[in-house]
Amino acid sequence: MKALSPNITGALLMMLSMAAFTVNDTFMKAAAAHVPFYQAITLRGVGISIGLIGLALWRGQLRVNLPRRDWGRIGLRTAAEIVGTLLFLTALVYMPLANLSAILQSLPLTVTLAAAIFLGEPVGWRRMTAIGVGFLGVLLIVRPGTEGFTIYSVLGVGAVLAVTVRDLAARRLSAGVPSLMVAVVAALGVTAFGVIGGLREDWVPVGGAGGLMLAGAALCLMVGYVASVSAMRIGEIAIVAPFRYSSLLVALVLGFLVFGDWPAWPTLLGAAILVGTGLYTFHRERRVARRNARMTP
Repeated sequence: MKALSPNITGALLMMLSMAAFTVNDTFMKAAAAHVPFYQAITLRGVGISIGLIGLALWRGQLRVNLPRRDWGRIGLRTAAEIVGTLLFLTALVYMPLANLSAILQSLPLTVTLAAAIFLGEPVGWRRMTAIGVGFLGVLLIVRPGTEGFTIYSVLGVGAVLAVTVRDLAARRLSAGVPSLMVAVVAALGVTAFGVIGGLREDWVPVGGAGGLMLAGAALCLMVGYVASVSAMRIGEIAIVAPFRYSSLLVALVLGFLVFGDWPAWPTLLGAAILVGTGLYTFHRERRVARRNARMTP
């Protein structure tokens, strides 16, 4: 049998990671009926922290002797991860899974725009136009001022902004900072946040359906992280990254099968606009990278 090319392997791994992340979201949304909010964050965090620490030890990436500047950026990234987790999971409990997933499809556009504004990365008029059109797609999904608008849609947008800050902080890390070490710190930070928030809750015994859901969520989050990191290292980023949008298809299917939800047509149209503009942005970034490579002596 012919071996798969690195790009095909990377694309398959990216789709696996997106499916795993979306199944994790499904488990967490379903677990809300069995386990208090912060208790669920804490227990899932303990599971993923143990898994990531074990993986980091195995890979020799559990290091604390990092430059102070990198620790500051790791701290900023972890704070953004905590805020993003709080906003996302709050919205997830009250919003249809596919609607929230559709909002998250704006992330590649917000990261590109923020990198241009704060990091000085060049973005031409074509990509800026695509970003503007993409944000119109977000408005179609959120639909402010209409009957379908809720505060939880705003929280979903806030989660996108928090994750944008997280990704920008990660871009500024030195090349020698291990990815697993960064993930371990973020997992511990989110877990500690869950413990603090849980002080205001009455925790309940976890077993049966609730325990299985949280265990499944932690396992899927672990699989998603490992698969996404592997995907970006095996294949070309410009080819592999667009397969992130497969998460929307998984969310549509799971949202309908598990929760009986199906988005209204403006949400589907907005999601289609976001996917289209996101794919165009990836295409333009690839062309610019190739042109710059040809111009480099």
